Amino acid sequence: MLHRGVVTNILPLLQIPKKMKRKLAYAASLLLVACTFTACDMLGGGCQTCQTVSYENGNPIDWGTPAEYCDDDLVTIKTTPPTTINGVTTQWECN
Repeated sequence: MLHRGVVTNILPLLQIPKKMKRKLAYAASLLLVACTFTACDMLGGGCQTCQTVSYENGNPIDWGTPAEYCDDDLVTIKTTPPTTINGVTTQWECN
């Protein structure tokens, strides 16, 4: 059961004027649209230029040919872990 003081503090929040409700709904919908447009970038969608870079002792020693990757191919590349053979680590780098 709610304490009487809590109820009286919540009631004014429920009595928001109609114009304010409309402004809040408008702001919430703009926020939703903004998040929707950036969702692909957050999930790794879109296109980026990627190449393999090989490192030895933390220093780059070889670069692959840059190419553009999109959608599922880009997600696959971004989730590929680096591989190390004979002290040379090769990994994908995208920009």
